Amino acid sequence: MSNHAQPDPFAVRRVYDPPAPADGTRVLVDRLWPRGISKERAAVDEWLKDIAPSKELRTWYHEDREGRYEAFAERYDAELTDPVRAELVAHVRELGRHGRVTLVTSVKEVGHSHVPVLVRHLHDG
Repeated sequence: MSNHAQPDPFAVRRVYDPPAPADGTRVLVDRLWPRGISKERAAVDEWLKDIAPSKELRTWYHEDREGRYEAFAERYDAELTDPVRAELVAHVRELGRHGRVTLVTSVKEVGHSHVPVLVRHLHDG
C-alpha cells in the first residue's frame, strides 16, 4: 500500500509578483485593495476581504508588531471560526480540493502576517 502525500493545494504569493500559470486560482486575502495595483495586474480570481483579520485586530497588532505576533495569531485563528469567516475558509478549502489555490497578499513580511495563520487553519480543517 503506497502512501503518496498529496501536494499542498495552497501557495502564497505577494500581489506585486507577476502571476504564474502554476498559481491556479488566485485569491486575494487582504481586507484592503493593494496600493498601486490594477485589477488586471493583480490577476485575482476572487477577493475575500472578509477572511482577513478584523479592522480592530489589525489596528491592535500594528501598534506593536514585534511583541504581539503570537497573541495576534491566536486571536486571528479564533476570528476564523466566526460564521462569516468559517464559510469563507470552507470555500477556499473546497477550491483547494479541485486544484492549486494561491493566496495573494500585499503584506511585506508575509511570515509575520495573517497569511501563515490562515494557511495553518486551512490545513487543520
